[in-house]
Amino acid sequence: MKSTLASILEEVRPLVAQGRPADYIPALAEADPSLLGIAITEAGGGVTACGAAGVRFTIQSISKVLTLAYVLERVGEAAVFSRVGKEPTGDPFNSIIRLETSALRKPFNPMINAGAIVVVGLLPGDSPDERFEGLRAFVARVVGRPDVGIDERVYESERATAARNRAIGWVLKEMRLFEPPVEDVLDVYIRQCSIALDAVELSRIGAFLAFDGRSPLDGRELVAPRTARIVKSVMMTCGLYTGSGAFGIDAGIPAKSGVGGGIVAAVRNRMGIGVFNPALDSNGNSVGGVEALVRLSARLDLGVV
Repeated sequence: MKSTLASILEEVRPLVAQGRPADYIPALAEADPSLLGIAITEAGGGVTACGAAGVRFTIQSISKVLTLAYVLERVGEAAVFSRVGKEPTGDPFNSIIRLETSALRKPFNPMINAGAIVVVGLLPGDSPDERFEGLRAFVARVVGRPDVGIDERVYESERATAARNRAIGWVLKEMRLFEPPVEDVLDVYIRQCSIALDAVELSRIGAFLAFDGRSPLDGRELVAPRTARIVKSVMMTCGLYTGSGAFGIDAGIPAKSGVGGGIVAAVRNRMGIGVFNPALDSNGNSVGGVEALVRLSARLDLGVV
């Protein structure tokens, strides 16, 4: 497996020049676009890693997968999907227009920013600190590292440039889709995006979903099998923004990207995969990450469709 991963990285490396780091968040713009890493976690917790798999970065929208799983467990499926839909959208991840024009009167899915902000607004707790700590502790259990935390520099940079997300938050508040104050919800949302992990830890997230909510490290059930199935289904249809359809055809596996350059993928009953490359394409997806996953899926026949 190690030689397979190394070969794929060598094939993909020349392609990363086609992308560039996210520049609308100043701290992310400084990332090295040449960094490229991949990791796989299989049953029993065995890990195979290659390249820059140990470099930590902020997971950004990958956090939406974890928050959705946590909130589904804590408040229930009915409460979540009464406020957010299950359908893909052809709009950019930070679009606001559908909130005004759609008859749904709620975000289309939990993977776009509007839907993710609604899900954050459902986190249990009496304060932003309490809500985030519950989520952080859940992430720590999934990846097997108790000291999981945020990148403070990225958090401050993102908070200072969050005008569009604040606008989305106020529209959602006017629609009565969450109860806490807008700034409290946005603070937790930005904190979850600023959680710092590496590709190995992403692969553990993928494995936790691949094995129907059980930890690949010790077999504990962290969420119900149906919760894992819901999350993977949303990843399959909505996980790579406006590139989700093409990725579904080319790779055929549930995945979720983040503008920090990471992608997490889950192959049911086989493995979780984490990839990292900060060079993004026009959809906001990692160039190296997408290409590596497409090649790995073809090489190992991972496609589920």
